[in-house]
Amino acid sequence: MVRTVTVSAKVPEELRRRMSELGIAPSKVIRSAIDDAVRKGEQERAITQAEAAGAIIREVSKDAWVRAIREDRDSR
Repeated sequence: MVRTVTVSAKVPEELRRRMSELGIAPSKVIRSAIDDAVRKGEQERAITQAEAAGAIIREVSKDAWVRAIREDRDSR
């Protein structure tokens, strides 16, 4: 079973009324919006980490890469 916590949001009364008229469940909208925001945040973090890793990798010379790969293959 998934543990859940309560998260609330305040919306203008008019907006809440319009949601009710349209049969829109606020909980589903809130869950979806939070899920989208978290997914976007995770993607942005992954991009930042990949860029940082790329910067480190670019600092290593081609000869060092070749030597590391050769040493790894020879150790098998």
